[in-house]
Amino acid sequence: MRKVPVDLGAESYTIYIGDSIREELQGFLASQAFSKNALLVTDTNVGPLYGEQVKKLLEEAGLCVHVVSIPAGESSKSLAMADQVYTKAIEAGLDRKSPVIALGGGVVGDLAGFIAATYMRGVPFLQMPTSLLAQVDSSVGGKVAVNHRLGKNLIGAFYQPKGVFMDMTCLNTLPERELYTGLGEIVKYGVIADEKFFSYLEEHAEAILHKAPEEMVHLVARSCEIKADVVGQDEKEAGLRRILNFGHTIAHAIEKETGYKRYNHGEAVAIGMLGAADISCQMGLARQEDIERLKKLIQRLKLPTKAQGCTVDAMYGDIFHDKKTIGGKVHWVLMNGIGSVTVRSDVPENIVRSAMQHCIEG
Repeated sequence: MRKVPVDLGAESYTIYIGDSIREELQGFLASQAFSKNALLVTDTNVGPLYGEQVKKLLEEAGLCVHVVSIPAGESSKSLAMADQVYTKAIEAGLDRKSPVIALGGGVVGDLAGFIAATYMRGVPFLQMPTSLLAQVDSSVGGKVAVNHRLGKNLIGAFYQPKGVFMDMTCLNTLPERELYTGLGEIVKYGVIADEKFFSYLEEHAEAILHKAPEEMVHLVARSCEIKADVVGQDEKEAGLRRILNFGHTIAHAIEKETGYKRYNHGEAVAIGMLGAADISCQMGLARQEDIERLKKLIQRLKLPTKAQGCTVDAMYGDIFHDKKTIGGKVHWVLMNGIGSVTVRSDVPENIVRSAMQHCIEG
């Protein structure tokens, strides 16, 4: 069992990472003054695999568990689906101390967190991420949201969970492609903060692709440590936390242009990181050998390096609807090298368009 503290003063919590979270979860629940009624939010992929098992764990801890299962996929992260979940919560009699528990990947976590943040102006929230991407990204840091037809995650809040519980055995049923998409975010952590961790990924790539237990626990724990350190210094993205968006500006444009269907988030981030690296090189910030090192690792981890179905004109327009764009200025997270990044808002349009052109096929 690895434990990663997220230091946010009164909003602090712990991330538990291990092959069995029964004792930690039930001990945690026993220490909380939650109401008996609880809402377990899962989806049609994860629910059949782990829903009953987790429901039983929660019931053994004294909760009366009401389960709501949403259709798997990004389209469920919507106000329309939130309305259905609110209805379930009201019908189940949830009150202000009733916990909402997210069991699933990033879509489930984001939607359930949005429900928890807004139902009765905020109820307790627990994360039980089952995908590698959710474990290292969306379950840590307190960002919760739903999508709007004009952009991703535009309707949301900062709302911290009371605890995060990661049962690593859930990765045994994770499809290969879902493993790869999680690795896209994990590579990001090495680029933005820890060259030693980046080297670890290079040296252990084959073991990671085979989901070797020791390597998986380490890369999840280290990713969470890096994100927790950044979030602890800048919870609401006033400055430093922006570095967590390395690769995401172009990634979000790719996702939008392909209808959130062709690329998983980590795949889009992988392509977006290479776009940001290209900009970094054109701006004289990063060396070409660092860019090649990043590209080689992305390829070794079975991630794409170019996007299909996108145009430069459309992608360039999309970046001005991104949350990181303020007052018409895009705040780009750029590489100084492996392990160090900077934020710039003075990137010329021609450089951005050139990098985007290199990111797309054809």
